[in-house]
Amino acid sequence: MEQKILTAKRNPAVKMSVLSGHFATTHSHVSHCMDLSAIKSEMNMARAGAKLFAEEFRGVLIDTIITLEHTKLIGAFLAAELTHAGINLNRDIAVVSPEITSDKMILRDNIVPYVKNKSVLVLTATATTGLTISSALEGVRYYGGRPAGAATIFGGDFWVFNVPVAKLFGVEDIEGYRSFRAAECPLCKQGVKVDALINSYGYSKI
Repeated sequence: MEQKILTAKRNPAVKMSVLSGHFATTHSHVSHCMDLSAIKSEMNMARAGAKLFAEEFRGVLIDTIITLEHTKLIGAFLAAELTHAGINLNRDIAVVSPEITSDKMILRDNIVPYVKNKSVLVLTATATTGLTISSALEGVRYYGGRPAGAATIFGGDFWVFNVPVAKLFGVEDIEGYRSFRAAECPLCKQGVKVDALINSYGYSKI
């Protein structure tokens, strides 16, 4: 596997490690693995990323941020940044992480009040097709909330629920990025072994 470091166009302090090879996710096989450990775990980079997201949502009223794929540190900084200026000045923004079962978002009764009748932003780590974010926003509506927007560290080009979608890195930033259904993967057909399994926790070489 080859590794490359990408920096965000609007702030070079925000970085993403990209591995090229043959990787298997739950739903597909992909040509690149995005290692987002640093931005999800390191205080300074998480805060820098949150500032970039905040620039996109200064004019969007937000009561709650739902964080998926271990992005709660970024979500906390994002909530703080949003309350510094704009329409959310001095608001008390909640940050919650739901349970995910069979790709569906579950909110326990004690968490529902943070979503019901609230304006909700969904934050996730990766969203190349929009399916993850779309499912989460459907969940927001199911629990009586109002989808206000979505943000992802790495994402593709899509539009969901007529709300703004912000990203720090895009598919277009990775030359040769490709994604296939497992049964249609050309690397598998060529006999190329999978380098690693990847999910929201990271990757494991095999």
